[in-house]
Amino acid sequence: MARGSTPYGMFTGLVQAIGRLERCPAGVRVRIAADAGLDPAGLTLGESVAVDGVCLTVAQRFSDGFRADVSEETLSRSTLGARAALGGWVNLEPALRLSDRLGGHLVSGHVDGGGTVLAIAREAHAWRLELAWDDPAYGRYICEKASVAVDGISLTVAGCGGDGQQFWIAVIPHTWASTTLARRRVGDAVNLEADLLAKYTERLLRPAGTAPSEEAEAAIDAEWLAGHGW
Repeated sequence: MARGSTPYGMFTGLVQAIGRLERCPAGVRVRIAADAGLDPAGLTLGESVAVDGVCLTVAQRFSDGFRADVSEETLSRSTLGARAALGGWVNLEPALRLSDRLGGHLVSGHVDGGGTVLAIAREAHAWRLELAWDDPAYGRYICEKASVAVDGISLTVAGCGGDGQQFWIAVIPHTWASTTLARRRVGDAVNLEADLLAKYTERLLRPAGTAPSEEAEAAIDAEWLAGHGW
């Protein structure tokens, strides 16, 4: 963890650079262009960096990037394995410092699940990006104007279906040009992380000892909320 960074590598979802991801014997290697917004020389060993929304720890530094140890679990549950195999482009963000502005939203770098790009359309002043959770259970965290991290990018939900599994985002030109979104194509896999506040709110409202199942959700109704001071 870098000096001044928050514990566990918290992020804001504001991408600072784009790098190329490569597989190496001890994990993955990230190469960063010399003119990018993230200087490898400024990274310290043990520092947290979000790589396409996945919180990784700098294990070794190079003049053009860094190496991070990545477990098979992380490679299998995120897009990092496929990106590394192809030498793909990834979004990079160093950990948030306590003195930094929270320009996006609180992002933990712990990916909730995968998603798929359903459609991409150019609009007058933005790009319309339509996505879907691979696991429909996570749709309950998505609502209009909510925050979501897509490959580590803090974005706002512009609209969604009734169950939230499918949703779309209006991406402004700056975000489109300065992240990997311009390289995404229909059918591509992406890492998705739901808003932390939504997950904590659900946990606090859930009756003790229950799981986030249909039975537990059914117990939280208007009567239950009124009886608990809401």
